[in-house]
Amino acid sequence: MDSKEMAELIDMDGLSSDIEVVTYLNSEDNKRQYVVYTKEEIQEETGNQVIYIAKMIPDNDTFKLEEITDDLEWIDVQHLLKSIANARTNG
Repeated sequence: MDSKEMAELIDMDGLSSDIEVVTYLNSEDNKRQYVVYTKEEIQEETGNQVIYIAKMIPDNDTFKLEEITDDLEWIDVQHLLKSIANARTNG
């Protein structure tokens, strides 16, 4: 049985929801960390699970999640995801 890593996400309004952590990503220079997660939502049109990716910002004993708004940073994150996908298909 697979063990799911769950976390609590508190939005800007203070509302709490449970999320499932899919994986963590580190930038190639190890200066930025990202989390890939799901709220277990299914996209109606495709039936695929909706996933989210956010930058993790350390904040005392927790992390704040920040949206990736920079196009170059988003391209870097896409390369990290592709390297994971390629490692799984080639390994």
